[in-house]
Amino acid sequence: MVSCSMAIILIPIFLPLLTGLWFWSRPLFSGTWRRSPAWFTWSAVLLLLGTGVTYLVGSLAGASLDPEEACHEAGQTYDRAYRRANFDEYTRWFPLHDKCHAGYDLVPAWVNPALVVLPVLALLCLAHAVRLAVGLRRTKESRTKEKGTS
Repeated sequence: MVSCSMAIILIPIFLPLLTGLWFWSRPLFSGTWRRSPAWFTWSAVLLLLGTGVTYLVGSLAGASLDPEEACHEAGQTYDRAYRRANFDEYTRWFPLHDKCHAGYDLVPAWVNPALVVLPVLALLCLAHAVRLAVGLRRTKESRTKEKGTS
């Protein structure tokens, strides 16, 4: 029964995702992605979605109502004095931390670098999309002017 209900939940999520991924990947195979502002815009959207998912993974790492239990499940000791002394460290929005003690963090090591790299790549994609769109517009304008003068 659990697998049936899980399928009911996952199908509406993965079907649009796979459809969008299909349409996003088509220009890759045809080679038209280099000249497509829309492709770079959608890449930026996907990168920002990836940033959101990464933040969710990081913020839910060791997501237990009892942090001591989460640390023991990870095979680590729980240092209550360390957590009290560093309360502000694991309540910040960025960088994400949920440390059991000074030497072990429940948040995976890749999360914080990914939270920096993914938005930067999205910004670069958007900048390149704008550059391509302006270039295409200028090319169209110069072609229409040439047709008008001849």
